Amino acid sequence: MEAINERFRELRKLCRKTQDEWAEILGLSRSGISEIEAGRRNVTDKHIKLLSVETIDGKTINEEWLRNGTGKPFKELSRNQALTEFAADIINEEYSFRARLVEALSKLSDEEWSVLEGIAKKLADIKKD
Repeated sequence: MEAINERFRELRKLCRKTQDEWAEILGLSRSGISEIEAGRRNVTDKHIKLLSVETIDGKTINEEWLRNGTGKPFKELSRNQALTEFAADIINEEYSFRARLVEALSKLSDEEWSVLEGIAKKLADIKKD
């Protein structure tokens, strides 16, 4: 079996996806996923491109790792990238708790942010004890 097929299977497992769920992401059948993982079918550029734009549990799949094993399975996001992805997730959510919380935070004054910072510091100190 080709190493890319092994990484393909490993990546699915790291993402905690079933073959059916992986097939849905890639527009394949479950048997198509099984064929790839068994090495009887090739991983195509289309599969790699689809997976490299996929964000799973806040992690972006590293195309280079999937293609040739270079680096780690998931890209390391910068702080700004992580915040951008978080904000995009919230914008795309319906009226969830996270969206309501961020909306409420966006309306805080500078003084209210200072109070919130003080509360956060106290909570952090309590956690250390």
